Amino acid sequence: MKMPALKHTLLATIVTAAAGSSLAAVPEQCQTVTLSDPGWTDITATNGIASTVLNALGYQTDIKLLAVPITFEGLKNDEIDVFLGNWMPAHQAFREQYQDDLDVVRKNLEGVKFTLAVPEYVYDAGVQSFADLNRFAKEFGERFYGIDAGSPANQILTSMIEDNAFDLANWRVVESGEQGMLSQVARSVRREKFIVFLGWEPHPMNVNFDLKYLPGGDEYFGPDYGSATIYTITRQGYGEECTNVAQLLENMQFTLDMENTVIAMTDEGRTPVEAANEWLGEHPEILDSWLEGVTTTSGEPGLAAVKQALSM
Repeated sequence: MKMPALKHTLLATIVTAAAGSSLAAVPEQCQTVTLSDPGWTDITATNGIASTVLNALGYQTDIKLLAVPITFEGLKNDEIDVFLGNWMPAHQAFREQYQDDLDVVRKNLEGVKFTLAVPEYVYDAGVQSFADLNRFAKEFGERFYGIDAGSPANQILTSMIEDNAFDLANWRVVESGEQGMLSQVARSVRREKFIVFLGWEPHPMNVNFDLKYLPGGDEYFGPDYGSATIYTITRQGYGEECTNVAQLLENMQFTLDMENTVIAMTDEGRTPVEAANEWLGEHPEILDSWLEGVTTTSGEPGLAAVKQALSM
């Protein structure tokens, strides 16, 4: 008479075990992926792309707005899992300082520019290299416009001043964050005033302003207008702990065209995730390589799940 109850108990145990096995496909501590965003539009775009894919795989994502020095501290303290914006060589000092606290996953973008820029009318007026800056010190107010306080880029500018490179010892760096810097550039351009600022690509500034990158700063920014490579890095040991996300990160590579397009979409009013959804929906072929060997959090094939999510 007790057999039906026993069957129900066994069935419940099997169902519970199956559910538990499914959930165990991804360790609990890996089911939320924490990423850092220094407030740069290009990294906001790549975080949006990565989050779109991760969410479709069943992960939660937590993006924290943190300056670069705090990001590296967060990696050290296991508060940040992934940083998609490790600019090299600009972040070389941080990479060396925290080399025992992080893992370098891969290059995720190449061909980036990063150096000082001026509006085209300033270039046409005679500021055509770093060596020309101090000849127009009065017009510039002896100021460089940088980004967030403590950033490696601002530190490069400070080093130039301390070294009296190009006779710039009396200059100073205005630290105002990316958006504050761009607002100042926009005001200066409207009035056709002189301004020199940190410029980089990919970024919508290259479309929104007629600007010129200055040659001559190789010693500080590197050759070819500060040509940079961007790396994906994680906290140390994350790849061994969260192997499925690690596989995705190893596969994921971006392009200048992709980032410029997604950034332009956000400038038009879309959120980073909306822009990423739209771009990936129009270019689903990129997912074939990104999701090779990657599953959902429940262990199902990742490619089919993400493509289905993007088509909804």
